Amino acid sequence: MRTSVLEKAKTFDKSGAVEIEIDNAVGLLRSFRAKYPFAENLKSIETLDPDDIFKEQTSEVGDFFHWLEYRLKPIGHLTLYSNVYRQIRSQFEDFKELLYVVVDKEKSLAEKVDAPWREILGMGGDSHIAKKIIFCFNFETELVIPIFSTGHLEFFLHDVIEGVEFPVQYENMSLGEKYEFLTSEILKIKESSQVTKPWEITYFCRFLYDTYPPPQIDSPIAKTRGGEKIKTEQQQEFGEFMKLLTELQGKSKISGEEFRLNRKLWEDYPENRESLVERLRLLLNK
Repeated sequence: MRTSVLEKAKTFDKSGAVEIEIDNAVGLLRSFRAKYPFAENLKSIETLDPDDIFKEQTSEVGDFFHWLEYRLKPIGHLTLYSNVYRQIRSQFEDFKELLYVVVDKEKSLAEKVDAPWREILGMGGDSHIAKKIIFCFNFETELVIPIFSTGHLEFFLHDVIEGVEFPVQYENMSLGEKYEFLTSEILKIKESSQVTKPWEITYFCRFLYDTYPPPQIDSPIAKTRGGEKIKTEQQQEFGEFMKLLTELQGKSKISGEEFRLNRKLWEDYPENRESLVERLRLLLNK
């Protein structure tokens, strides 16, 4: 961690007000988990009611999302609109299936983020809603963080903390793979200092946001890397292939798992790349 960042960490929250706020928020998170014990009892997912999502008769947000958007706001801000709640309610069974993925202890963070959230209108893009749900139901693993914007994470690691080496293939990773990498780097940095190591992860992330507010800019990684490397012909072909996979995933024609599987087929069976690309293009144009 840069010395200047460490010095700011030493003087952060001298009054203790932020720590109290975060402690209260974590307490609320535990209450939320007690109310919705999906991670401890899979069968409880089936007790979730459509009215917990959105109450059609009164046009009010249901209790589940009232917790996520309002009561748990200190551990990650979300701004949702009623049409998103209505859409989730209209695809209620799909949403419950995603909750099973969220609490699956055998799934990686990348797999959870790359689950088919985008199939529910309003839950795709950078998947902030999904990431907050994943954080809330995996909090005790200490492998998740309450930063849900990929751009914000890149900003903190690239412009604030510095010294972080991004993988060569970073730009070609799936959304979930990027998020897993960025999350692991934030956790490593927190643990690298005796000042921040004892901090609860939500408190550390609050320090980053309060001390270094992210500007409204494009991804710093994309800005600094764009056009810098002269790609070989093979790298160009791989880049086009990854664009094809990204477009397919963006149009919900392949899942995150299928994204990774097709990339592995490309890497493991170079002799079949032409037929693989042809098959995927046919799928894209269906």
